[in-house]
Amino acid sequence: MKHFFNRRENIVTEALNGLLLTSGSGRLARLDTYPEIKVILRADWDKSKVAIISGGGAGHEPSHAGFVGKGMLTAAVSGEIFASPSVDAVLTAIRAVTGPKGTLLIVKNYTGDRLNFGLAAEKARGEGFDVEMVIVADDIAIADINQPRGVAGTLFIHKIAGYYAEAGENLKTVAGHAASAAADIVSLGMSLSTCSVPGQLQEERLGANEGELGLGIHGEPGAERIALQPVADLVATMAERLAAKVNHSASYALLINNLGAVPPLEMGVIANAVLSSSLSRRVKLIIGPASMMTALNMNGFSLSLIRLDGAREAALMTVVEPHAWVPAVEHHEIKIVAAPQTGAKPNGTAASSDDGQSRRLITALCEHLISLEDELNRLDGRVGDGDTGSTVATGARSVLARIDMLPLKEPAATLASVGDILSISMGGSSGVLLSIFFTAAAKAMAEKADIAAALLAGLDRMTFYGGAEIGDRTMVDALAPALAALASGNVAAAAKAAMVGAESTKAMKKAKAGRASYVGERDLEGVPDPGAVAVAGAFEVAAAMA
Repeated sequence: MKHFFNRRENIVTEALNGLLLTSGSGRLARLDTYPEIKVILRADWDKSKVAIISGGGAGHEPSHAGFVGKGMLTAAVSGEIFASPSVDAVLTAIRAVTGPKGTLLIVKNYTGDRLNFGLAAEKARGEGFDVEMVIVADDIAIADINQPRGVAGTLFIHKIAGYYAEAGENLKTVAGHAASAAADIVSLGMSLSTCSVPGQLQEERLGANEGELGLGIHGEPGAERIALQPVADLVATMAERLAAKVNHSASYALLINNLGAVPPLEMGVIANAVLSSSLSRRVKLIIGPASMMTALNMNGFSLSLIRLDGAREAALMTVVEPHAWVPAVEHHEIKIVAAPQTGAKPNGTAASSDDGQSRRLITALCEHLISLEDELNRLDGRVGDGDTGSTVATGARSVLARIDMLPLKEPAATLASVGDILSISMGGSSGVLLSIFFTAAAKAMAEKADIAAALLAGLDRMTFYGGAEIGDRTMVDALAPALAALASGNVAAAAKAAMVGAESTKAMKKAKAGRASYVGERDLEGVPDPGAVAVAGAFEVAAAMA
């Protein structure tokens, strides 16, 4: 997979510099120990309160540096991608931020992190610093394991510990709340792909129709492979596993975490599935969906739950400075607002009525346009996506199907009704443009009973919104001259002008609107615009019936 980076050995420091440069002035700083020791800390830190430090390997962004700020972490220590920071790096961070009230280290349950943070804590204590450490082990993927992994549930501890530290509590109290909360978190992830480390070859271990359930955040294989299924079924499986680990009489906060590469559209679908599942009955607060603890570009997500009480709920709801933290919201039903009633038509809401001449003209026009379906598709296949004939025929069939409901004795209302029909049935940009044309013409006709002037008014609005003009190789090349001729009262002249206009598009080697604008000169030469051909055909029928 391709990646954006300069040199692999600089990617972490450059990414952290990017964070510093794009954070508000005076919010964050780094120690002058780059590149060996990478510590991001609060620029306003005065050591008057308990310091909260977390960290680990890079590749989980925005964790961990993205959560440094008032109300959450005091400092974050970063290793290289998926590699724990060194003992010296952690010890340096402790020395930099620890004051009289001490420091709490928040560590995910991976061997490297436990050992490096643990040894740093012991060394710091030897230097006289008051240091406590809480280990988060929230992953439930592997049953009966002695050392579950720490994954996205760690973010709950960042928030809760930061809340108590900011409130001025002592180290014992902060650590106690953090440890208690860590014991009440469960998490489970699933992915449809492995992640790709910049500058490193990575083979995709999953088949086209496979996913992994119960995976960590370092690209390691999941606990089991599962067949690709609708997201509701995948979420149901995860909800069942998580539900088996929670207290059914308690309420929970839910974190919906993007592991890196799931598009926002799909994360919305996932959120809907989770909050429609059996798990939702236990959810009181929702955080996300958002990328908060990622695994580079892994195409997956994780769900984390923490049991709530009044204190934890207050801690999770408190506003904090780091933008990476997504504010919690209360679980609620979807609010539905009644849509406004359909607005009045230009000539009022007219009842259906019959007029023999109008019926014959509309029927003949629609039948002719339907007969052109294959030819227009053929022409459009050479200059576009080959569906102009089908689009026009669909609109014509819809008008014919509703002709008995049209107010045919009232021209303005008939034009408005045709505009409504085309907006619903015809589809594509041509359907919208023609709907604009007939809708605007209806308004003008209601104000003055002059069909030629009304149609010209419709053309004016259509070209205003659509942007096409004569010479742009569109239906306007036939429609504009035809309506100009019709203004003189001569339908035959209008038909001739439409035909000439349609023929002129054969010589236009550059389209300036529509899909034909992406086609080269060689493919356009000698081929008339299908929309213009349809317009010419319509005027030919109208002239024959005049």
